[in-house]
Amino acid sequence: MKESYQQLVLKNNIDDQRFELDVENEMAFLEYRKKENAYVLIHTEVPETLEGMGVAAALVEKVFMFMKENKFSIIPFCPYVIAYLKKHPEWDFLVK
Repeated sequence: MKESYQQLVLKNNIDDQRFELDVENEMAFLEYRKKENAYVLIHTEVPETLEGMGVAAALVEKVFMFMKENKFSIIPFCPYVIAYLKKHPEWDFLVK
């Protein structure tokens, strides 16, 4: 994750069922559905102005850290999350 994104705070927007990351006053998010002790990760979206800057990777990594810290599993449906897991197998332990 880029150093400039490390201090950004991940918000769990329970009402909209998505994790949010405010980057330069733009909102990147990862939609989910909670299922018992797991999160079904559905869709990652990054504003066009932030594409190619590592925002999606930072968002996913922060979500994975949240899952690890809170002992949740993930069920990945989002193509970006699936691709991220292929590049970062160290997070495979989260997959249900």
